[in-house]
Amino acid sequence: MKTELLVILGGGESGVGTALLAKKKGIPVFLSDSGMLSDVYRNILLKNEIPFEEGGHSMEKILQASEIVKSPGIPRYAPLVVKALENSIPVIGELEFAGRFTKAKILAITGSNGKTTTSLLTYHILQHAGFKVGLAGNIGQSFARQVAEEDFDYYVLEVSSFQLEDMFQFRAHIAVLLNISPDHLDRYQYSLEKYAEAKFRIIQNQEKNDAFIYLADDVEIQRGLLRHTIIAKQYPFSLGDSDQETKKIPGMASAPEGEVKPVAYLENNHIIIQVQNQFKMSIFELSLEGKHNMYNTMAAGICGKLLDITNDTIRESMGNFKNTAHRLESAGRIQGIEFINDSKATNVNSVWYALETMNSPVIWIAGGVDKGNDYSMLTELVRQKVKAIVCLGKDNHKLHEAFENEVEIMVNAFSAKEAVSLAYHLGKKGDIVLLSPACASFDLFKNYEDRGNQFKAAVKEL
Repeated sequence: MKTELLVILGGGESGVGTALLAKKKGIPVFLSDSGMLSDVYRNILLKNEIPFEEGGHSMEKILQASEIVKSPGIPRYAPLVVKALENSIPVIGELEFAGRFTKAKILAITGSNGKTTTSLLTYHILQHAGFKVGLAGNIGQSFARQVAEEDFDYYVLEVSSFQLEDMFQFRAHIAVLLNISPDHLDRYQYSLEKYAEAKFRIIQNQEKNDAFIYLADDVEIQRGLLRHTIIAKQYPFSLGDSDQETKKIPGMASAPEGEVKPVAYLENNHIIIQVQNQFKMSIFELSLEGKHNMYNTMAAGICGKLLDITNDTIRESMGNFKNTAHRLESAGRIQGIEFINDSKATNVNSVWYALETMNSPVIWIAGGVDKGNDYSMLTELVRQKVKAIVCLGKDNHKLHEAFENEVEIMVNAFSAKEAVSLAYHLGKKGDIVLLSPACASFDLFKNYEDRGNQFKAAVKEL
């Protein structure tokens, strides 16, 4: 029998957090990263006397593991992971590992779009209600590190499909599935169904007294409901009213058998939530604007109601919440032209929501690393709202193919500064310059935050 050894692949926030938790629990641990660690994480490992390697993997050492925790960025088909699995070494993720060591109530939130905003709003509501709550997952400090260093009663976890792939025994007491639209299809053999199956792992291991909150208006979620048995109590939400028939799956004569009516819906410009006693709030009092944010607000509101938070507290929280950076964030106004940073919009559906909220002519800055995008869903909105497109990326041919016949002006830029300058000179008073890339950032930037920060810095220099 192998000597117990936890090997961690990847030395970012997730990996280092896992190492700290393993060390605290007395589990022998070794961290390996193919790249070089940041000074911050290297120093944490050195200070805590955790053995590690960087700049490459030692296969022999890694295959001594009794279990491997891998970074969500490493796919399960990576050669190193495949080799470990062939050697009967379990390979899991940070959330799976950390979940073993906490008795806290878990609220796990996933979706192609809106999961950061919904997680932050849900966390804000719980904090405002006085809950002892942590925020982790795909946002902020790692779940594992918080389990090691804190003692929270609740966790709000933003969970990506990549993280869900590596979760097996993990259980969400409240699971939220916001939507499913094409994203990261390059990771899923360009199969939307395979991507959707990863998202539906959010409900695995749920029990009958747990809660599953989901968007009733989403066709891909409806398809997934037909493929899965839902054990938990269901709490759908919708922009229709409580008696509406939800959007039907093409080719399906009627709604799924046993369909549950929405518990949250829109009625006369008010959000209504029918969980226990009724919650009602005017959409004009919400801090978050736009159709997509009504969905996000409903999901967070249902979470609050399920935890018996008072209507007054939920209402106050929804009214004073401030959203995350890089998501429809104002970057300033120059000569009457408004600049909006939506760098976190890394897929087509996010851009659709952004464009849908725009009420002035748009100069759209888009591009980066394409993830198998289908831009056709944006065509009509681009015709209606976009006057010019600035392509920001090394390879813009797919954007040109999709839109060069839809707008009069389409130009290329290879830096945030150049993109902002071009957009500024293409605009006039009353226009909006919208950075909403629909693509990953890794061709020209470190990440979407770096892209957004360079955009904001370039606006300040105008």
